[in-house]
Amino acid sequence: MVEIANETARGRGRPQLRSDEETLGLIVGAAREEFQANGYAGATMSAVAQSAGVSTKTLYRLTPNKAELFKSVISEKIGRFMLAFDEEVASAWDMETAMVRILVAFGELTLNSETTAIFRLVLSESDRFPEIGQAFYDGALGRVGEAIAHWLSEQCRKGLLELEDPCLAAGILRGMMIMEPQRAVMMGRRAAPDAGEIAARAKTCVALFLKGCKVDPVLPRPPGGTVEK
Repeated sequence: MVEIANETARGRGRPQLRSDEETLGLIVGAAREEFQANGYAGATMSAVAQSAGVSTKTLYRLTPNKAELFKSVISEKIGRFMLAFDEEVASAWDMETAMVRILVAFGELTLNSETTAIFRLVLSESDRFPEIGQAFYDGALGRVGEAIAHWLSEQCRKGLLELEDPCLAAGILRGMMIMEPQRAVMMGRRAAPDAGEIAARAKTCVALFLKGCKVDPVLPRPPGGTVEK
């Protein structure tokens, strides 16, 4: 009650110090930490409000419930990737360089400790709270997959790639980039990869994707595995 009264007095006495957008940014940051610390079930709106330094009235005005708050956390993180993605797409890189840089941005998004914590939360609690699984799938996996698939389709339209199914190819490319290290990190077998490892993996994935691994059937292959020329 005191907090609400103070906020009312503040509203009557002087103009708002922060915009709603800035306030929502504080709320999303606080919610991200609260979800990571206590899980979805254990996180409370009042704890988020306290951590963000806002009243619960302001919190509920800007985000009406915990499910929407979780969606905002996902959207904020994916939004950062989409900005990086758009920057790489708009840049005058050749196709291979652009693809490497897109995968680097994707790896930095997916393989850091913050995203890993969110992914763990979704896997552990989505059975009880299917709304968080839906939010993560639509807001993260879906948006990223669609963006990469669209970019691959554009390369096909330009005559630079030939793909029967750009959506399928986008999924394969994303799996190549993150699946093995992500699983190892989530199972505690290793630390999250650093920027150098992510960049090196992106280059390898692009090389495999663009060149393929198929042996020329015309050339004989000796027992040692080296193709005779």
